[in-house]
Amino acid sequence: MNWKLIFGLSLFGLAIGVAGVSVLSSTLEPFAWLIAFLISAYLIARFASGWYFVHGLLVALVNSVWVTAAHLLFYATYIAHHPEFVQMIAATPLWNRPRVFMLAQMPVAGLISGIVLGLFAFIAGRIFRRRA
Repeated sequence: MNWKLIFGLSLFGLAIGVAGVSVLSSTLEPFAWLIAFLISAYLIARFASGWYFVHGLLVALVNSVWVTAAHLLFYATYIAHHPEFVQMIAATPLWNRPRVFMLAQMPVAGLISGIVLGLFAFIAGRIFRRRA
């Protein structure tokens, strides 16, 4: 495992997590993630020595930690700029504990996005094989 690569690529998650608090709208954030995932998949294919899917999975799991930390740290600003989150959480049993909901959602979101990034990295690994 290339832990330096995994941690370095996870900084996309930190940047998008902080930007997602108030700068990126909910409609633009998926495009930011798509760009980050495509760049990450390419870099994993170029610099990982194998296990592309696992590298992608781990990057996305660390991303979810960064994003959740940013959203919790800047919670008041996040809520002010994301009314759709407030509406979504109102329909859950944790409606009165939104921070707990964010923490509970983190591993699920990380795993789902990890599967997506892992597949991107696997495909990129097939296309951009590392030169021996």
